Amino acid sequence: MTLRFIDEPDAAAPIGVFDSGVGGLTVLAALRHQLPQENFIYLGDTARLPYGTKSSETVVRYALQSSTLLIDAGVKALIVACNTASAVALPTLRERFAPIPVIGVIEPGAQAAVRASRTSCIAVLATEGTVKGGAYQREILKLAPKAQVKAAAGQILVSLAEEGWTEGPLAESIAQRYLVSLLTPQTDVLVLGCTHFPLLSVTLAQVAGPRVQLVDSAHTTAKTTAIILCEKNLLAIHEQPYTKFWVTDAPERFARVGSRFLGESIDSASLRWVDLQNQVSKL
Repeated sequence: MTLRFIDEPDAAAPIGVFDSGVGGLTVLAALRHQLPQENFIYLGDTARLPYGTKSSETVVRYALQSSTLLIDAGVKALIVACNTASAVALPTLRERFAPIPVIGVIEPGAQAAVRASRTSCIAVLATEGTVKGGAYQREILKLAPKAQVKAAAGQILVSLAEEGWTEGPLAESIAQRYLVSLLTPQTDVLVLGCTHFPLLSVTLAQVAGPRVQLVDSAHTTAKTTAIILCEKNLLAIHEQPYTKFWVTDAPERFARVGSRFLGESIDSASLRWVDLQNQVSKL
């Protein structure tokens, strides 16, 4: 392992955000809404998605490579906008890149779920890797030891979100198949444990019913980021803030599909391809 010396973060520097693909753009959208005068660099590792079906060792290696590229670009904070990477790589990233703040999506999501639940019966819908890793379950039980947490993988929902098939009979039918066995009569909170799932929130809420509150970790992560930057005196006010998009493969598809996740079109001038293998220092 190469020893790295990280400079103290500069408040004027951009915030780095990375994900395995386009799903993390829901987190970026929430961050830009919460922190409208900040600059951002978003890295989508589209050449190697999805992370959710890969081993923990592979995910940690990929997360280190993506994070290193952003750290070398001089970001002042690192947002791990990927549930799978947050689940398995966060301790490694925090140790490697201190004193840069490294913020994942699972801790804020778990905190919001515990606050929202009245029955302490919480359901988590996520990817296979996140469910198997048990990160949400552990974090929720750390905060509420008597909570009953049930988790299930909803992989097909990821494909629906990327295709834009987020409402209608097909989406409702698939959501029903996942939720019928996940939700109990006592469940009152459903955590959207994948950054793709906010696009399906209308359908998931409809299928889950009015007694179940949906928790979107994107918004809670954005609020947590704002608090941490404020505490560390790292907030910036840029009159003309920018967002740069870096991808490791298929930039045209990223721009097309990603616009649905970001909620606006992605300008080709702000988008560039990067080669992690050649640009990242040896880990």
